[in-house]
Amino acid sequence: MYIVKLIILSLIFSLFAFAENITYTPSIVSQMSIVERMAENNATHESIASLVKVQNALYEKSINSILSNKNRFTNDIEQYEDEIFSLNKIMVINKRAGNDLAVSRDEVAIKIYLILRNQNRVIKAILLALNSDSIEEYETKLNEIIGNYQEEIQAYFQKDYTEILVLNNQSKILQVTKKNIHDLSVLQGVTSNLVGYLYKFSVKMYRLNKYSKYHLISIAIYLNSLSIVEGLNPVLEVYGLSVIKLISMLLLIFIIYFFRKVVYVSFERYILKVELLSEYSVEISEKIKGSIESLIIIININMIIYVYLDFNSIEIVSRFFNILYGFFLTLLFYKIVNTVAKIKLSTAPSEKGNIKNDLVNVGIKIINFSILLIGLLIMLFYAGVNLTAVLSGLGIGGFAVAFAAKDTISNFFGTLSILFSDVFSQGDWIEIDGHQGVVVEIGLRVTTIRTFDNALIAIPNGIFASKDVKNWDKRILGRRIKMHIGVKYDSKSKDIKNAIEEIRVMLDKHPSIATKATQYSHHNERTHTAKLVSKDDLEGVKNNLLVYLDEFSDSSINILVYCFSKSVKWAEWLETKEDVMHKIMAILETNNLEFAFPSLSIYNEK
Repeated sequence: MYIVKLIILSLIFSLFAFAENITYTPSIVSQMSIVERMAENNATHESIASLVKVQNALYEKSINSILSNKNRFTNDIEQYEDEIFSLNKIMVINKRAGNDLAVSRDEVAIKIYLILRNQNRVIKAILLALNSDSIEEYETKLNEIIGNYQEEIQAYFQKDYTEILVLNNQSKILQVTKKNIHDLSVLQGVTSNLVGYLYKFSVKMYRLNKYSKYHLISIAIYLNSLSIVEGLNPVLEVYGLSVIKLISMLLLIFIIYFFRKVVYVSFERYILKVELLSEYSVEISEKIKGSIESLIIIININMIIYVYLDFNSIEIVSRFFNILYGFFLTLLFYKIVNTVAKIKLSTAPSEKGNIKNDLVNVGIKIINFSILLIGLLIMLFYAGVNLTAVLSGLGIGGFAVAFAAKDTISNFFGTLSILFSDVFSQGDWIEIDGHQGVVVEIGLRVTTIRTFDNALIAIPNGIFASKDVKNWDKRILGRRIKMHIGVKYDSKSKDIKNAIEEIRVMLDKHPSIATKATQYSHHNERTHTAKLVSKDDLEGVKNNLLVYLDEFSDSSINILVYCFSKSVKWAEWLETKEDVMHKIMAILETNNLEFAFPSLSIYNEK
């Protein structure tokens, strides 16, 4: 009874399976048709070449269709699973019933479905591999996918079905079995062709897939389908180009050019309206305009290379452009800071309170050095340098560096000593180590002095810590006038006394000579309130006035004149001194005194 039921069920399932023909997609049907026509005995070389062109077009159309619907295709559930499951159940029943022909029919049908399923799987795997970061990585994955696919497919063509093909009867099961065996054989050719075309179109698929990331795949496929583009692409591909690439590059150039205008408008409208920068907006805009132009050109070149490389980034190229970006951003920041500093200094009042020009100059240099150092570190980072190792190396080799650069370090601390000790400032007349002149600039390493014969001397700042510095400009009142007036020995004592008194009175009443009654004010009353020093001596106030008979020299009786001009400026001091000398000459003439000069008297004892 059980055997009868089994036979009935077998017949039912066999009839069901017989009624269900294998359904192929239109693309598979077309490919199978081409393979069959190529295998015909009467196929000529011209007809095969024509069929190859048709096959190329069909595969390219299929690939374009798949790429256009990539997400839908990769997210579809597995196909043919229900058919494979049903046929396996029916084949088991047919085996139990001893229906060998039906078993063979179902076995071949299962193989066909497995081949079709594996084709879908391999295409899905390739679509996922298209997202690789580089063409080399993609080709490696492609070889692995195709290799595994060929190993799996090869097992389906091992069995020989010649015994069934030689049978000759009118059984419908036999006819279906022969058709399945024929389709299996044709699919072997289709599979072989598929592998070849996957390799042939691999690079094109990879390039087209890049456009899908920007939702331009449909446009790219449409352009590639145009007849004029199909004619130009083979010529351009020799140089790694294509029509769609050229169009993309031109669009990028236009977009970045437009973006440049937007950047300028935004920069002037928003960034330069920041309260701290608003008063410097015009100057900053002029200063950084050239740098921004260069930066935009660099960005444009980078994007064009990126498109030329099929939207891929080569590490060495990316590092090179990142270094350039770091350089230009550092340059922009440097220009902005220095432009603001320059305008601020030029518009500041001549009296800058307690802030010394030297401190401002050195401060700007330190800020600039910090900007350049940070910019250099950024560029080294983008160049792939391990900054942690570099900084650690600096710590380990710090002693060696300090020893090798001891003079530089000495000069730097000399700079700090000069700035904070207030020994001299920019514009002061100083004298050191036999050199005399006006201080031009106090730098980080050297101080430059302009001598009175118009030479420029650079003195390392470390020298100022170990040498005596004479500053002629650290005074607010009194530049010394000292002279010895020699009169002849035959001068009368009364005349000399009258002349000394008149000179003393003349100097005391002279408008340009400093006296005890001269009014003056200190530069900053609050600067020295906490110091236990004389303000007059600290800031340079001298108003002594001395006129005395000083000595009997070899050829004259000398009168000492010791006083100070109110002005400390050289030209005004010379003018005052000249006027004093003229007045002294007049006083001597009035008192019948004559200037003595070196002389020798010889007396004859006889």
